Amino acid sequence: MSESVSLPALGESVTEGTVTRWLKNVGDKVEVDEPLLEVSTDKVDTEIPSPIAGVIEEILVPEDETVEVGTALVTIGDGSGAAEPAPAAEPEQPAEAEQPAPAAEPEQPAEAEQPAAQEQPVPEPVSAQQPEAPSTEATTEIPAQVPAAPIDNPPAAPAQPAPAQPAQTEAPAPARRSHAGSGYVTPIVRKLANEQGVDLSTITGTGVGGRIRKQDILSAQGSSETAAPAPAAPVEVSPLRGTTQPMSRLRKVVAERAVVSMQSSAQLTSVVEVDVTAVAALRDRVKNQFLEKTGNKLSFLPFFALAAAEALKAYPVINATIDGDSIVYPDHENISIAVDTERGLLTPVVRNAADLDIAGLAAQIADLAARTRDNKLKPDELAGGTFTLTNTGSRGALFDTPLVFLPQVAILGTGIVVKKPVVVSANGSDAIAIRSTVYLALSYDHRIVDGADAARFLVAVKDRLEAGAFEASLGI
Repeated sequence: MSESVSLPALGESVTEGTVTRWLKNVGDKVEVDEPLLEVSTDKVDTEIPSPIAGVIEEILVPEDETVEVGTALVTIGDGSGAAEPAPAAEPEQPAEAEQPAPAAEPEQPAEAEQPAAQEQPVPEPVSAQQPEAPSTEATTEIPAQVPAAPIDNPPAAPAQPAPAQPAQTEAPAPARRSHAGSGYVTPIVRKLANEQGVDLSTITGTGVGGRIRKQDILSAQGSSETAAPAPAAPVEVSPLRGTTQPMSRLRKVVAERAVVSMQSSAQLTSVVEVDVTAVAALRDRVKNQFLEKTGNKLSFLPFFALAAAEALKAYPVINATIDGDSIVYPDHENISIAVDTERGLLTPVVRNAADLDIAGLAAQIADLAARTRDNKLKPDELAGGTFTLTNTGSRGALFDTPLVFLPQVAILGTGIVVKKPVVVSANGSDAIAIRSTVYLALSYDHRIVDGADAARFLVAVKDRLEAGAFEASLGI
């Protein structure tokens, strides 16, 4: 019995998807909920799990092909489909041309065993690791060596496969370790490894199926702390240098939306500098307790998000949308959080952000960001945002002029928090002190948001952060 697996509905607004990569080959065994392939849509890239267990009999949609929801992607059976070609070859053997061969009965079992020996090693490396160059090289070497033994010296055939197979089984072993690790590396882990200067090929994954986890990278980095000066090494040259790559579906969508937004709206940016020394002090004081009680690290981003959400309630035009000649003011503050991934920029939504405390915001931001980078995000979680927060400071940017994506009319960019000398008032006189500061940049659509509106919103966020009175809003 065979059953086809179709492209499932990945969200209310998603009608089609592009097959970007098959994770299984024909003949591979697959378990229930084991990933079959990767699919790219307008909203998100995701893995499609197998709803049944069995053997891949036929792949119906090749890579880079776009199909509609409900289209059959692959046929999965009990493996009988793969065994059918063997009986098909048997009717040819009774032919007169092959009748002399039966006279040499000892050779026929050897020949019958050779295809079996060829088929067994091939699926092993393919099913254990994703189809990349190293695995194909390993599989092409095996058929090349196995037939050579019976052809060159039939009497010695039983002796030659014996020494050949231990060498062949040993060769895929290291490839399987490094290959399995690289095949299951998530974008966030790969990025962390690059930032920490850790070679993924040297890491043994402790996750399911040999998956390399974030903890493995941190452990490797911790064990090489004595070699910390190594980051002074030359910058690693990207493999993309000197190549031409097609745009991914996600990149095409982002590009089209960016151009439409710039051509359809009047955008400009206002910037304020904020003294977040009080927030920094509170964060340092409670971050260990916060981590212990919530399981999430306490960064500056939840403070920025809470201050922005509160200011949006006071200045709803920053949270509004344009509908023809009307301005729509939502009764909720759904903040889109920009997440940097290897596939491109994605903006999952924290719903009703103004109703959450610091702990709630930190939990949702961490969860959405992790699932976005791991391709576990649902497409509907990317829809419905009324305002966007982008933290380019996490990559070291002082500040930028972020782009507003329609239908929203504003986006707040937060820069890196730095310590620097600042003039402050002390006992009625000016003095110079070391303070923690950050730049906040608000880009907005001048069609309905004026510079004064933007300034009032930014000052409200600035005052809230500089006061630093977040103890009651920590949620711990």
